[in-house]
Amino acid sequence: MCKPVKVPPSTLISNLVLVSGQCQSDQRQLLLELNLSGRFRSTIFATPLGRLMKWNQTKDCCSWEGVSCDAGGHVIGLDLSIRGISSPIDDSSSLFRFQHLQRLNLAFNWFKTSFPTGFDKLENLSYLNLSYSGFKGQIPVEISRLTRLPNLEMLVQNLTRLRFLYLDGITISATGNELCRDLLPFTKLQVLSMSDCYLSGPIPFFSSFKNLRELNLGDNQLSGTIHSTDWSGLSKLEIVDLSNNKLSGTIPPTLFGIQSLRRLFLSQNQFNGSIGDLHGKASSLLGTLDLSSNKLQGQFPMFVFELHGLTLLDLSSNNFSGLIPMSAFPNLRNLSDLDLSYNRLSIDAPATNISPPSFPTFTALELASCNLTEFPGFLKNQYSLNYLDLSNNQIHGEIPNWIWKSINLWYLNISQNFLVGFESPMKNINSGIWILDLHGNQVQGQVPILPSYATYLDYSDNNFSFFASFFSLPNNNIHGSIPESLCNHTNLQVLDLSNNSTSGPIPQCLFQMSRSLGVLNLRRNNLSGIISDTFSKSCRLQTLNLNQNLLEGEVPKSLGNCKMLEILDIGNNQINDSFPCQLKNITMLPPNNFRGKLHLTCLGTWKAMQPNPDKNQSELKHLQFEDFGGGVKYQDAITITIKGLELELVKILTMFTSIDISYNNFEGPIPGVIGKFKELLGLNFSHNAFTGSIPSFFGKLQQLVSLDLSSNSLREASFENNAGLCGPPLKTACGLPSAKEDSPSDSETGSIIVWNHLSVEIGLIFGLGIIVVPLINWKRWRIWYFERIDRALSRLFPRLGRETKKHGRRVKQNQRRRTQQQLGLRSRE
Repeated sequence: MCKPVKVPPSTLISNLVLVSGQCQSDQRQLLLELNLSGRFRSTIFATPLGRLMKWNQTKDCCSWEGVSCDAGGHVIGLDLSIRGISSPIDDSSSLFRFQHLQRLNLAFNWFKTSFPTGFDKLENLSYLNLSYSGFKGQIPVEISRLTRLPNLEMLVQNLTRLRFLYLDGITISATGNELCRDLLPFTKLQVLSMSDCYLSGPIPFFSSFKNLRELNLGDNQLSGTIHSTDWSGLSKLEIVDLSNNKLSGTIPPTLFGIQSLRRLFLSQNQFNGSIGDLHGKASSLLGTLDLSSNKLQGQFPMFVFELHGLTLLDLSSNNFSGLIPMSAFPNLRNLSDLDLSYNRLSIDAPATNISPPSFPTFTALELASCNLTEFPGFLKNQYSLNYLDLSNNQIHGEIPNWIWKSINLWYLNISQNFLVGFESPMKNINSGIWILDLHGNQVQGQVPILPSYATYLDYSDNNFSFFASFFSLPNNNIHGSIPESLCNHTNLQVLDLSNNSTSGPIPQCLFQMSRSLGVLNLRRNNLSGIISDTFSKSCRLQTLNLNQNLLEGEVPKSLGNCKMLEILDIGNNQINDSFPCQLKNITMLPPNNFRGKLHLTCLGTWKAMQPNPDKNQSELKHLQFEDFGGGVKYQDAITITIKGLELELVKILTMFTSIDISYNNFEGPIPGVIGKFKELLGLNFSHNAFTGSIPSFFGKLQQLVSLDLSSNSLREASFENNAGLCGPPLKTACGLPSAKEDSPSDSETGSIIVWNHLSVEIGLIFGLGIIVVPLINWKRWRIWYFERIDRALSRLFPRLGRETKKHGRRVKQNQRRRTQQQLGLRSRE
């Protein structure tokens, strides 16, 4: 388990100012030079002109942030920690010209370069903090010339002034014996922090460091055992962190017995054996005890109930055994974080409310695999709880309503139990929950309403009999992959995750669900991989929209099983295939890498493009999926290009038929069967490799409002006898006509005619702009516009008008009925 980085308190003190005199002018100049230097630029703090610090030059430099001076106005302390400095420094930097500097803090930056060689110029330096500074390699030999600062690579003399040494995150690669040897001169050390330094071998011997208060050697590769004698004489030690190493053996009782000890971290090692009887022996000041992820065994250490100052107790992932009564926890009234998971413990926590006023107020409680049989009653009053894990127990019955009352709860894991449902009447699940895990239970009935802020939900392996058939979450910021657990809901009819940031492959099982799924809209995501060839033989898909992803491969042959398909949009991907025949109303393929010829047998199956002999009796309606009852419908929306303008159609009439295969590699002649598509409104074959002539049957497509054949290889003869056409493939060059020698009056008249034409064109463009621009950018205008189009069509087709009014009345009646039912339910509640 990764621990959060613990910033030493000294690295956070950046405003200590010791001013007894005015700042010396040369010191001021060095500070300004350092601040404005291109070598010191902050990547995370927005400072003007790339400056490191926002220093006010009108004030004395000894009062500047991070600067401290002596009585003579010389800079003796400089704190540049947590500044996000990423530029390298070298020995020419003004940093190394502060001759009086005693304390230098460069911790938590991103230098990402080798150690500079100028530290030897700082002869008075006694405090140097390079923790997580990003320096690489070994500490340079020049540091050995400092008489008041240690170099871990060699023995030096006169190191009596060193008190604090932070080298976290620096690759030292020393063994425990080497570290012990190099640290011998540092007898005055109070803080030694060397986590994540690639230390290995046995743990160093620290009994001679009588002043040591904090020891942090976590996140290394130390091995071997800890001896009782290692801790004798360390009467001032307050913090010990040896977590995430390879230490083994038993934990010596003398370590717990250090009377000044406040925090002990020994997690993620290989300690074994029992802790032993420590009644009355452990430090009464101990506030944090983390022994998790080891191999400790034996009875639960009951001495912990004597540690009245304990705030965090983590004994998880060991082999402790025994029965723990929750009635003993009032002794630990300061305890806020408790983790006893994954041992062989049994927790005695009855469902009745047993929490007296002195009972701990938990913020994080983890009791996974603790043989619980019911929800502990004391949880009813835990209003500060934000993290609760009761998974892998034997809890039976229903999930109580009171569990959702904690407004701070963001993590809840009650998976792998024997829960059968929710207590009714079920309240809305707490909207503050981010992570909810219910998997591996026996919950029946309806799937609960999703928490509004949830980022992780797992309802798998239950007995839910009903899941919302309409699942729509478009226009959000959903990340990660699409969970395969969605496929467990066999009655799902609409899945819309469009306009999000999901990534990874599309689960194959979603295409296998096509026997129930009517709408699958995943456009505008970051999905990759192929479209799986697993469409069901009884496919009921009407809409498949995968536009603007990173999909590749071929169009699956099994898509031909989807006889009801009306909208297919796989444009803006990386599909590489020949032309698919499995299409109907609206086909969007650009831009991809489709190739080959358009076959007559393929296109001849498109019945929706061809005239309907019963057109007068047919109903004109919108393309929408309506299988939910109560007037609830899923409204399709697509993006099309008409006459060079990209428009999003929110309401699509069934009479709207369009083909867009632009920006591909189709070749050969344009098939004559397209002349039968009398219902075709939009046709875009641009940017392909079509050859031959433009078919004369295009003149028979009287419904066609948009035709784009540009950027192909069609014959020149196809464009002849059009006086206004010019440019390739025609030989007529585009340009101004040759000037005529007209009389002044003719010239003047011609000018008037040109301006008249120009004014008409400007007016036309302006008028179109007023209509088209709002259509593109303003959703309300777009909806209003199409509603007016519907009304106009209703006047043209009286039957449609009557049917639309009837349908509208039915929708309003259904909505009114549902509203009354909801109000009735609320009044009964």
